[in-house]
Amino acid sequence: MSRLEAKKPPLFVSAPLTKDVVSQSLSLLSGIFKSCYGPAGRLKQLHNGVGGYVCTTSQSSALLGRLAVSHPVLRVLTASVQNHLSRFSDCGLFTAILCCNLIENFRSLNIASCTVVKISQHLLSLCVAYLKSEACGCRVSVDFSGVETLLCLVRSVLTSKPACMLNKPEVVHLATLILKAFMFTVPCDVETNAVLGKCVIVPVKGRRVVDSTVLPGLLIETPEIPLVKPLTVKRTCSNMIKTALFCVSMSGDCFSPEEGTVTVHHGVSLEMSELNQLLHIGKQLVNDEVGLVVCQKVIHPSLKQYLKENHVMAVDRAGLSLMEPLSRMTGSKPVASLQSLSPHCYGSLKDVRVESFASKRFVHLIPNDTLVCSLILCNRTETAWDELKRACETAEHVLQLTVKEPLALLGGGCTETHLASYIRHKSWSLPTSSFEDIGCSRTQYQLVADGFCRSLESVACSLNHDDGEILTDTVYGHCWFIQSGSPSGSNWSDLVSRCGCGINGNTGNLNWRLLQGPVGSPVTQGCPKEPSGKVADFLTLDCFAAKCSGLQVALETASLILDLSYVIEDQN
Repeated sequence: MSRLEAKKPPLFVSAPLTKDVVSQSLSLLSGIFKSCYGPAGRLKQLHNGVGGYVCTTSQSSALLGRLAVSHPVLRVLTASVQNHLSRFSDCGLFTAILCCNLIENFRSLNIASCTVVKISQHLLSLCVAYLKSEACGCRVSVDFSGVETLLCLVRSVLTSKPACMLNKPEVVHLATLILKAFMFTVPCDVETNAVLGKCVIVPVKGRRVVDSTVLPGLLIETPEIPLVKPLTVKRTCSNMIKTALFCVSMSGDCFSPEEGTVTVHHGVSLEMSELNQLLHIGKQLVNDEVGLVVCQKVIHPSLKQYLKENHVMAVDRAGLSLMEPLSRMTGSKPVASLQSLSPHCYGSLKDVRVESFASKRFVHLIPNDTLVCSLILCNRTETAWDELKRACETAEHVLQLTVKEPLALLGGGCTETHLASYIRHKSWSLPTSSFEDIGCSRTQYQLVADGFCRSLESVACSLNHDDGEILTDTVYGHCWFIQSGSPSGSNWSDLVSRCGCGINGNTGNLNWRLLQGPVGSPVTQGCPKEPSGKVADFLTLDCFAAKCSGLQVALETASLILDLSYVIEDQN
């Protein structure tokens, strides 16, 4: 009998945040996130150390998916941010940086963690209530009668991803395409439970970004189909193309050894039996006036030839990812068995064409309505294309969230500094009864509130990567950047033109202070709620839903980590 190793007792670590290894790891992780933040963020290369794919990125979704985090406390933080990204796609770095800042500022206070948690929850409720109120000075309403604000949202997402390697004309071109693609997915007839359509991204690498385009319907790459115009496809009497969609293999090799033993009678060819069944399906498709057959997997060459002779186009190897948008676009119900075909499984298309783009050939399926569209996305290198694809998907999700809640928050650090000014103002004006309800003193509350405000301001400071000065004004509480290398001794008024979000200009009656310097007066009045038409083109905006969620996730995760008394690890 082999020797058995005795089980090791679990490892108990008390007060994990006081350990040097946790503090150093948290500081390193925070530094990585901060250095990636914003349009001027520094890129990171991630690889596994033994070769393979190298990812160059500054996006939180790519970073967190490839960073190996070992300590349980840090895994709580990264898991919270990844969960936020799975629901909102945007504001991942904001969430991570704010959470790290809150932990760092709160644990330096000589206040019990349970008291800090209660006060921070009250501060969060003040922030959320303010952001959702009509009096909020750092949000704008999204007007769907025009596209200016929506374009600002998309452009802000694209410009915050430097690894996409986009210049200004490319950003403008792509933002217009993404918005156009999104408009395709919005149903014309709005119902009570309206569902948005889908945009499928088609990769074309090695081409200019401005070669990108968007088309209604779906593109399926088919290098074997010749470029013939016009295409001869069977149509119904109503001039529509009846479609059939198969999610089962039609290659004739349905049986595999893993599925068990198949008993075949003497003289019977299994291959011929399978082929005859496929040809029987083909005859039924022809009799039912089907003009297009799309198969997720492989179609037998004999069946393809038979369908072609009867003017039925056959497209195979469509892949699993296209099944759902194909079914939705055509109305076809995917066929999962070759035993029989129901007359209710068919759908229809308006037209089918063969298109050539770059060196690729596609079948273009054109629907009756445009709930599904294809974005042909180009970029010069594979690395830049991968980053751009993630950015486009994020921008699309931001637009979807904005339809549900037609609001946006001012970007460029202005929401963070404005909220910090608001909270400082609010913390000094709370009645004594509020502190009694929370169970803390006024001094404790103001210390925690100051740590909360400094955490928000530190997020805005993370946008600066060139050692320039960062200011906030005492009227609107917005963020202003002074470039490094500016003449010393100059008046700040001579060095700034617009705030970080672009909504406020230097009107001459503003007073500034250094963002990380001594605290001055709180906000005395709100910033303009609605941007003027002239200023709208320059606005930097953030997704309202994503940023509100990020604020909440960051504070609740920091509270959870601060409240940890023990970490218990199984060593077996």
